[in-house]
Amino acid sequence: MLESADGTVDEPPASAADGTAFGRPGRPLSRQSPFFRGFLGALGVLVALAIGSAVREASSVLTLILIAAFLAVGLNPAVEAATRRGMKRGWAVFAVAVVVIAAVTAIVLVVGGVLRAQVVSFIDNAPGLLDELRQHKTIARLDSKYHIISSLQDKLKDPQFAQTAFSGIFDAGLTALHVLVEAVIVFILTVYFLGALPKIKGAAYSLVPASRRDRVERLGDEILRQVGGYVVGATLVALLAGTVSLIFLLSVGLGQYALPLALMVALLDLIPLVGSIVGAAIVSIVGLATSLPIGIACIIFYLVYETLEGYVIYPRVMRSSVNVPEYVTIVAVLIGGAVAGVVGALLALPIAAAVLLLVREVWVRRQEVS
Repeated sequence: MLESADGTVDEPPASAADGTAFGRPGRPLSRQSPFFRGFLGALGVLVALAIGSAVREASSVLTLILIAAFLAVGLNPAVEAATRRGMKRGWAVFAVAVVVIAAVTAIVLVVGGVLRAQVVSFIDNAPGLLDELRQHKTIARLDSKYHIISSLQDKLKDPQFAQTAFSGIFDAGLTALHVLVEAVIVFILTVYFLGALPKIKGAAYSLVPASRRDRVERLGDEILRQVGGYVVGATLVALLAGTVSLIFLLSVGLGQYALPLALMVALLDLIPLVGSIVGAAIVSIVGLATSLPIGIACIIFYLVYETLEGYVIYPRVMRSSVNVPEYVTIVAVLIGGAVAGVVGALLALPIAAAVLLLVREVWVRRQEVS
């Protein structure tokens, strides 16, 4: 090294022989430098935004996958019951799938024709029902203030209503086709998930350290058992509500609309907390529009039945599957409905039960030991 006149030290010229023809490499960039930290932070934010955008774009597909997984867990008890009797899992899944297809086909073929006729009759009689509904003093007073029934009557009398209805029917047909395609996709995914459920569980459990794997497996199996029990219990409660409603509507003189209303009550009853109330309100409104005594009978019947279902039937059916306090149920259903609509409300209770189980068995136990 040579010292120049100003006191600085000049490096000797690099030679091609020692591999430094373009200069000696400098020191690596410090991982503690502000530039490096800022670059990694910005890169992390961009990756998070990209993942969030991808999830948002694929939200409809992810919803179908979530529904299929939920149904697979719900049907798994039936498959396991068949395997305990000596049937191989593949054949058990096939048998359950055939039973599900047969049940859906029977509902469509047997109920579809009657349901269509009754719905058409209900639509044809809608103007008369609205006129009868306005005969009640309280409803007439509310209509004079808010003009709800009057606006419905004006739409029914509008000459362009048929064209608008035809366009709506066309749009509804496209929507029904879209729903049918999604239903087929969900069914196929459910069958695949149901057949591969043991492998999926094994793969998920293998990601856990061996020292904690046994406890994680026990907790995971208990969560799946609760979800399966919830699906079975909710289906039984909904079928009971629909059957009782059908018998009641036939006995009070609403046989003309009994089947569609009972089916609606059963479907809405699958939604925890609010579904049964909405179904009862709709049936009571139809009863009031038909006849004041029938409407009063509907209100009294559903007040009694909703109380019986909420305090006797539902707790007894769900006692062995999920154990969620009432206030947690309300909060979970409200949050699930706000986040994901009907699907969120349906999945809110089993998710809340799983979270409570993990909190009770993991966090609370850890606090007691520490």
